[in-house]
Amino acid sequence: MLQYTQLPLDRHSSERKDPNWLLNKRPLGRYVLINTDRNLFSIDNQTPLFLSYEQVKDFAPDNAIYLGEHQCQHYFALDVSETLPNDCAFAEGEFVDIRRYGSIVEPGAAAILVLARGLCHWHKTHRFCGRCGNENIQAEAGHARKCINRDCRHLTFPRTDPAVIMLVHHMFNDGIERCLLGRQASWPEGVYSTLAGFVDPGETLEAAVAREVMEEAGIVVQSPRYIASQPWPFPSSLMLGYMAQASSTDIFIDQDELSDARWFSRDELKHFGTWGDAGTDYKLPRCDSISRYLIDTWVAQNEENK
Repeated sequence: MLQYTQLPLDRHSSERKDPNWLLNKRPLGRYVLINTDRNLFSIDNQTPLFLSYEQVKDFAPDNAIYLGEHQCQHYFALDVSETLPNDCAFAEGEFVDIRRYGSIVEPGAAAILVLARGLCHWHKTHRFCGRCGNENIQAEAGHARKCINRDCRHLTFPRTDPAVIMLVHHMFNDGIERCLLGRQASWPEGVYSTLAGFVDPGETLEAAVAREVMEEAGIVVQSPRYIASQPWPFPSSLMLGYMAQASSTDIFIDQDELSDARWFSRDELKHFGTWGDAGTDYKLPRCDSISRYLIDTWVAQNEENK
């Protein structure tokens, strides 16, 4: 299963615009706390903590962002980065980057956590109007920001940046099919992943796949095939996963993008570790990422065809 894609919430897109409707939901809500882009997890068992209104009443819960309803529970995101005292701590929890535990969190909860993280980050980075420069205030239960300038009143909505991510594969003359993986210099040693990049204005997704692979690795691809998508709010991407056949194999990397790129067989990939493992051997990306999903899907195809 592709993590972060199983959001169970009814977003109540119409109802949440009614302040009275929203006011009645806050006291019984479950609150997802965000502190400098980190989620609150239990220290004991690495599960996410959802707090009650009573537990968060000192942190301006009336500014919380409405996320949605699941099984008669209404969920809110509350950024406490500026309201949480430095000496304040939750005895049972700690704030952690969700990617540390993302692959082991229950899928529905994981999707709620990244939604909360993404919306809080968007609010933090869009405090001023892009048209007139005046202050923005929260609107529509946190799903918009409105300029306070009466001559402007411009509404800004959360942004999503489309990015293609692709597993490129080729059947070599030795009869072994291999996939193309690259690495960035900033990653932990040994980590290789699929290629990826943002979609340019006026560009189709398929054209973006071909362009990014050519720019990053000098490889010509054909027949891009859509596989799946994944919200990736780190900070605001929507990853659109593809597989594509390579019609060339000589690699010419753009060193501004990659430090290395190589072809790997399925048998080689089966001996890779995972991001975060100790040592300097080859490693695959995190298990919660669509990159890992594409790699695992491609490796499994060989088993299915036997």
